[in-house]
Amino acid sequence: MKITPSARVLRMLGEIEFKEWQCVAELVDNSFDDFTEIIRSGVNWPNGYKVSVSLPDSSTPRAQLVIRDTGRGMAYEQLERAVRAGWSSNDMHDKLGLFGMGFNVSTARLGKRTRVLTTRPGDTEWIGVEIDLDKIGDDFEADDITEPKDDPSEHGTKIIVDRLHRTRGDWLRRNGAALRNQLGAVYSWLLIERGFELYVGRTRVKPVRHCRWGEDRYVEHGTAKERIPAYIAIDEKLEDGLACLDCGQWQLTMTDICSDCGGDRLSERQRRIHGWLGIQRHLDKTEYGLDFLRNGRKILRWDKQLFTWRNPNGVAGNEEPEYPVELAHQGGRIIGEIHLDHVPVTYQKDAFEYGDRSWRSAVEVIRGVAPLQPKRAENAGFPENTSPLATLFKGFRRNDAGLRCLVPGDGRKPIHEETRRWAADFHKGSPDYQTDERWWQAVQDHEAIKQRGKETKTTASVPSQPDVDAVLDALGVPGDAPSSGEIATNAAPDGQKDATSATPTAKENKETRGERIARYERLSNPHPRLSRPFGHPSLGYLQVETRLLDGEEGLRDDSGQPVPVLLDQRAGNDMTALIDPEHGVFRLFGSDYADLLLVELAAVLKVRARSEWSPSRLVAAIRSESLKDGVLDGTTVGAEARELLVEVRARMARELDRTGAAGKAFTHLTRDEITATENQMIASGKVGQVRDLGQEGGFLEHVPPLALVRLVETMPATFLDGHVFRGPYANVASDSARALSLARVTGYLSDVATHGTYAAGATAYQLQRARLSAALLVDELAGDE
Repeated sequence: MKITPSARVLRMLGEIEFKEWQCVAELVDNSFDDFTEIIRSGVNWPNGYKVSVSLPDSSTPRAQLVIRDTGRGMAYEQLERAVRAGWSSNDMHDKLGLFGMGFNVSTARLGKRTRVLTTRPGDTEWIGVEIDLDKIGDDFEADDITEPKDDPSEHGTKIIVDRLHRTRGDWLRRNGAALRNQLGAVYSWLLIERGFELYVGRTRVKPVRHCRWGEDRYVEHGTAKERIPAYIAIDEKLEDGLACLDCGQWQLTMTDICSDCGGDRLSERQRRIHGWLGIQRHLDKTEYGLDFLRNGRKILRWDKQLFTWRNPNGVAGNEEPEYPVELAHQGGRIIGEIHLDHVPVTYQKDAFEYGDRSWRSAVEVIRGVAPLQPKRAENAGFPENTSPLATLFKGFRRNDAGLRCLVPGDGRKPIHEETRRWAADFHKGSPDYQTDERWWQAVQDHEAIKQRGKETKTTASVPSQPDVDAVLDALGVPGDAPSSGEIATNAAPDGQKDATSATPTAKENKETRGERIARYERLSNPHPRLSRPFGHPSLGYLQVETRLLDGEEGLRDDSGQPVPVLLDQRAGNDMTALIDPEHGVFRLFGSDYADLLLVELAAVLKVRARSEWSPSRLVAAIRSESLKDGVLDGTTVGAEARELLVEVRARMARELDRTGAAGKAFTHLTRDEITATENQMIASGKVGQVRDLGQEGGFLEHVPPLALVRLVETMPATFLDGHVFRGPYANVASDSARALSLARVTGYLSDVATHGTYAAGATAYQLQRARLSAALLVDELAGDE
């Protein structure tokens, strides 16, 4: 069999660098191309569409890679063309790639000898060719081979590569799981939508799906409550074009000859951009961005280049990413799958031809011409960007917990670590995490907890009341509050609501334990941060769902006594933990929910494991294993403080831009602070913005942290009264009352700013204070009220 390549192809083959997984994917491409042709032909194919990849095994003397499919098989003439480098089908625009090109590159990089065997239904034998790179001479002739066929109805093609190159053979032996994951991502659309089956090492490849919000989820943006969905479908049909079937290039004008290769095989083809953009259910530092596909195979994954605006007028200096910009260190969550079957790709199939006009047209459809950021677009002289990507950006650029941004929270702040853990369970196939219901419930629970907190304090003062009383009321301190000594004397010794509540009611006497627990669950909301596995390798683990009681009655144990925490065993290792936030140990003494929960769980795990550990050792071990995010060290607390400062900076900057007070705020910076701000902006790559320092509020993203405190102190009316912080100011009559309200905010902010800068050498008490101040400052941030 002649497999003579052209000189042009030989030069090209020497320049192509393929990774091991790409070599396998090239061979899988050919099988999937055949399956696609079968589907388009409308022929009934009862044996299904299956590709099996057998990896080399070190236990066998002749290690080999085998790829076999259940396709139609080929006649001798088809096989001869298929293995000849540079051959392409008559319909290359509808296929994943060039069979001959990908076949020769991938097999040559994997091993020295390749055998291809193929058969069709009704054929009496397998026919094939053996390509031995050590034997093929200048005549480029390969040996024909045959194999007997037991079942005449058998059909398909198999490729056997042996005498593997050592490093690539070793990679294939060791990385079966990694190969499955990579192929599951690259072919996810074909595996899901076409129903193709792919096996690697006898294990079925699972499609890597996106963990995105459902098509019915949305946020409301702005005062007009514009509804912005978390999923936007895209289907843009462009004008049909003329394409060359030899080189793949689209023609600029109607012609009979390809302007690129001179070929005359031109065909009119459809050009269509379709797919979707959406919002991931969790933030990730790397796994966000857009996937671009050609003929069902992903060419780009997590691509972020459309998040950067490049001025179409050729003005340099505008290549700064526009997303994510708020809390950018946490990552992003805008994702998508875009099909660009008409856009040419590189031979490695790891990029599109970005200089091609069809790629540029696709970018314009998806993200528009103008910047995503409205103010940036206005400053650059562009109208508002209304593209699909700009629409998502407008609604989901921020990551505030709650309904406003569709971010799960715990009543105080987002729970990003938990949502990432849930996403891992989604990808593992856990049934409870396949829909977005767990995330949605956490969003609603956050709002419920936040609302309950608002209801316990007055958030606005009444000007006609005495000034001090109004501020005390706004700060949540009742005028008839007893002294600390009275609280200690009058508090019920075991956290009872009052002396009479210790006696169970007639209703409680009639309730079964199951009915009582069910009632508590109806009157409670999940606590996302404390709903997780608890345990230790030496003790085992419990899967705990923690719920906060939302009622005045309180929790009671089986004897009718009030308790702060109540456990209820479910099936297996599942456990429900109910917590009464109004119990005296929390309300009067400030105990942490986790502390008492761990005490209860430690007792259960001690019995289960028959452990001889002391109670304190048990609690310490479970805490260190299961609540690592609560560790108290300078690095962790400092990072938490800096993360909160990013949010505070962004809110303050927006308020300065809204009120036009950026210039005034800039005048309050000292010379040293201006120098530090300029240095930080230059270090962040924002050299071009230094000359315009102070014209917009964005400079607050780079000022020293303690400068934020002084700006709030010098411009309280700009930032209080619900603008950035909830505290009342403008409508409070007396200077002393205003000072008290301001001091509350600046005190917390000062602690956070200090430890966001100098947390490394802080003592445990200082770190505890910083963490408490951060939690209290979050409470002070203005919400939607």
